[in-house]
Amino acid sequence: MVEGIKWQKSSFSGGNGENCIEVGARAEVVVIRESDDPAQIITTSLEKLAAFIAGVKAGEFDHLVG
Repeated sequence: MVEGIKWQKSSFSGGNGENCIEVGARAEVVVIRESDDPAQIITTSLEKLAAFIAGVKAGEFDHLVG
């Protein structure tokens, strides 16, 4: 499932990259993993990820990091 996936992490994750989540895609499936534990992978759909990102942009999750 994860072979050939090009992983991408945010430029906001810091210089060493230990505080980051990496995202990749294969067809209609999005894969997400933590850079310090890459064996743990979750999957979701493009539609669900888009809804989550819209919520983040709207500030719905600010209380989790504030």
